[in-house]
Amino acid sequence: MAITMYSGAVPTFLQLLGGLKSVLQKAEAHATAHKWDTATVLNLRLYPDMFTLERQVRQACAHALGAGRVAGVPLPTLPDSDASFAAMQARIDKTVDFVKGLHASQIDGKEDSEVTIVAGGNERKFRAQVYLYHFAMPNFYFHVTTAYNILRSLGIEIGKRDFMGQSPS
Repeated sequence: MAITMYSGAVPTFLQLLGGLKSVLQKAEAHATAHKWDTATVLNLRLYPDMFTLERQVRQACAHALGAGRVAGVPLPTLPDSDASFAAMQARIDKTVDFVKGLHASQIDGKEDSEVTIVAGGNERKFRAQVYLYHFAMPNFYFHVTTAYNILRSLGIEIGKRDFMGQSPS
Protein backbone atom coordinates (compact mmCIF):
# COMPACT_ATOMS: atom_id res chain seq x y z
CA MET A 1 0.00 0.00 0.00
CA ALA A 2 1.29 3.44 -0.91
CA ILE A 3 1.85 6.00 1.80
CA THR A 4 -0.69 8.80 1.56
CA MET A 5 -0.93 12.10 3.37
CA TYR A 6 -3.57 10.61 5.67
CA SER A 7 -1.66 7.40 6.43
CA GLY A 8 1.61 9.29 6.89
CA ALA A 9 0.24 11.86 9.32
CA VAL A 10 -2.97 10.92 11.12
CA PRO A 11 -1.82 7.64 12.75
CA THR A 12 1.41 9.35 13.84
CA PHE A 13 -0.45 12.26 15.43
CA LEU A 14 -2.73 9.84 17.27
CA GLN A 15 0.10 7.61 18.47
CA LEU A 16 2.25 10.41 19.86
CA LEU A 17 -0.68 12.33 21.35
CA GLY A 18 -1.50 9.13 23.24
CA GLY A 19 2.08 8.97 24.43
CA LEU A 20 1.99 12.62 25.46
CA LYS A 21 -1.17 12.06 27.48
CA SER A 22 0.41 9.08 29.23
CA VAL A 23 3.55 11.07 30.03
CA LEU A 24 1.44 13.89 31.48
CA GLN A 25 -0.50 11.42 33.63
CA LYS A 26 2.74 10.06 35.06
CA ALA A 27 4.01 13.60 35.59
CA GLU A 28 0.85 14.57 37.45
CA ALA A 29 1.12 11.49 39.70
CA HIS A 30 4.79 12.28 40.38
CA ALA A 31 4.05 15.95 41.11
CA THR A 32 1.22 15.00 43.46
CA ALA A 33 3.33 12.41 45.29
CA HIS A 34 6.11 14.96 45.76
CA LYS A 35 3.70 17.78 46.62
CA TRP A 36 5.00 19.97 43.78
CA ASP A 37 3.13 23.12 42.88
CA THR A 38 1.31 22.34 39.63
CA ALA A 39 1.55 25.92 38.36
CA THR A 40 5.32 25.80 38.76
CA VAL A 41 5.58 22.53 36.81
CA LEU A 42 3.32 23.77 33.99
CA ASN A 43 5.47 26.88 33.65
CA LEU A 44 8.81 25.09 33.47
CA ARG A 45 10.90 25.38 30.34
CA LEU A 46 14.28 24.06 29.27
CA TYR A 47 15.73 27.48 28.54
CA PRO A 48 14.45 31.03 29.13
CA ASP A 49 13.61 31.69 25.47
CA MET A 50 11.68 28.42 25.05
CA PHE A 51 7.96 27.79 25.60
CA THR A 52 6.70 26.43 28.91
CA LEU A 53 5.52 22.85 29.35
CA GLU A 54 1.90 23.99 29.04
CA ARG A 55 2.66 25.84 25.81
CA GLN A 56 4.60 22.87 24.38
CA VAL A 57 1.51 20.70 24.83
CA ARG A 58 -0.71 23.39 23.34
CA GLN A 59 1.56 23.76 20.32
CA ALA A 60 1.76 20.00 19.76
CA CYS A 61 -2.03 19.84 19.66
CA ALA A 62 -2.24 22.87 17.37
CA HIS A 63 0.11 21.23 14.87
CA ALA A 64 -1.77 17.91 15.00
CA LEU A 65 -4.86 19.88 13.95
CA GLY A 66 -2.93 20.59 10.75
CA ALA A 67 -4.47 17.47 9.26
CA GLY A 68 -7.82 19.26 9.56
CA ARG A 69 -6.42 22.32 7.81
CA VAL A 70 -5.45 20.11 4.89
CA ALA A 71 -8.92 18.55 4.94
CA GLY A 72 -10.42 22.04 4.82
CA VAL A 73 -12.72 21.43 7.78
CA PRO A 74 -13.39 23.82 10.69
CA LEU A 75 -10.94 23.27 13.53
CA PRO A 76 -12.09 22.93 17.13
CA THR A 77 -11.81 26.01 19.28
CA LEU A 78 -9.51 25.40 22.23
CA PRO A 79 -8.51 27.80 25.03
CA ASP A 80 -5.33 29.85 24.81
CA SER A 81 -3.91 28.26 27.94
CA ASP A 82 -4.31 25.29 30.24
CA ALA A 83 -3.89 25.85 33.97
CA SER A 84 -3.78 22.20 35.08
CA PHE A 85 -2.74 18.74 34.04
CA ALA A 86 -6.42 17.91 33.63
CA ALA A 87 -6.89 20.83 31.23
CA MET A 88 -3.88 19.74 29.17
CA GLN A 89 -5.21 16.18 29.02
CA ALA A 90 -8.64 17.49 27.99
CA ARG A 91 -6.94 19.45 25.18
CA ILE A 92 -5.23 16.28 24.01
CA ASP A 93 -8.53 14.36 24.19
CA LYS A 94 -10.31 17.01 22.09
CA THR A 95 -7.47 16.99 19.58
CA VAL A 96 -7.48 13.19 19.38
CA ASP A 97 -11.26 13.12 18.92
CA PHE A 98 -11.00 15.67 16.12
CA VAL A 99 -8.14 13.89 14.34
CA LYS A 100 -9.90 10.51 14.71
CA GLY A 101 -12.92 12.07 13.02
CA LEU A 102 -10.96 12.85 9.86
CA HIS A 103 -11.19 10.45 6.95
CA ALA A 104 -8.60 9.64 4.31
CA SER A 105 -10.97 10.92 1.62
CA GLN A 106 -10.83 14.38 3.21
CA ILE A 107 -7.03 14.59 3.05
CA ASP A 108 -5.69 12.34 0.30
CA GLY A 109 -5.71 13.93 -3.13
CA LYS A 110 -5.31 17.44 -1.70
CA GLU A 111 -1.53 17.47 -1.98
CA ASP A 112 -1.54 20.53 -4.24
CA SER A 113 -4.30 22.49 -2.52
CA GLU A 114 -3.33 25.66 -0.65
CA VAL A 115 -3.12 25.89 3.13
CA THR A 116 -2.81 29.35 4.66
CA ILE A 117 -1.75 29.87 8.26
CA VAL A 118 -0.64 32.76 10.41
CA ALA A 119 2.72 32.07 12.07
CA GLY A 120 4.61 34.67 14.04
CA GLY A 121 2.04 37.25 12.98
CA ASN A 122 2.74 36.60 9.30
CA GLU A 123 0.47 34.90 6.81
CA ARG A 124 2.11 31.92 5.13
CA LYS A 125 0.80 29.92 2.21
CA PHE A 126 1.83 26.33 1.57
CA ARG A 127 1.02 23.53 -0.79
CA ALA A 128 -0.90 21.11 1.46
CA GLN A 129 1.66 18.32 1.20
CA VAL A 130 4.53 20.67 2.02
CA TYR A 131 2.55 22.13 4.93
CA LEU A 132 1.70 18.73 6.41
CA TYR A 133 5.06 16.99 5.97
CA HIS A 134 7.47 19.91 6.30
CA PHE A 135 5.74 22.29 8.71
CA ALA A 136 2.99 20.66 10.80
CA MET A 137 4.65 17.30 11.43
CA PRO A 138 8.16 18.56 12.27
CA ASN A 139 6.69 21.19 14.60
CA PHE A 140 4.46 18.53 16.19
CA TYR A 141 7.46 16.26 16.82
CA PHE A 142 9.47 19.16 18.24
CA HIS A 143 6.83 20.20 20.76
CA VAL A 144 5.94 16.66 21.87
CA THR A 145 9.64 15.90 22.33
CA THR A 146 10.29 19.13 24.22
CA ALA A 147 7.34 18.52 26.57
CA TYR A 148 8.73 15.03 27.25
CA ASN A 149 12.22 16.44 27.84
CA ILE A 150 10.98 19.05 30.31
CA LEU A 151 9.31 16.32 32.36
CA ARG A 152 12.22 13.91 32.05
CA SER A 153 14.61 16.63 33.23
CA LEU A 154 12.64 16.71 36.51
CA GLY A 155 13.50 13.08 37.18
CA ILE A 156 10.02 11.81 36.38
CA GLU A 157 10.22 8.12 35.57
CA ILE A 158 9.20 8.14 31.93
CA GLY A 159 10.98 6.59 29.01
CA LYS A 160 10.93 6.06 25.30
CA ARG A 161 8.03 3.59 25.46
CA ASP A 162 5.95 6.20 27.27
CA PHE A 163 6.85 8.82 24.67
CA MET A 164 6.04 6.55 21.74
CA GLY A 165 2.53 5.65 22.89
CA GLN A 166 0.58 2.77 21.38
CA SER A 167 1.56 1.92 17.79
CA PRO A 168 -1.30 1.58 15.33
CA SER A 169 -2.28 -1.99 14.59
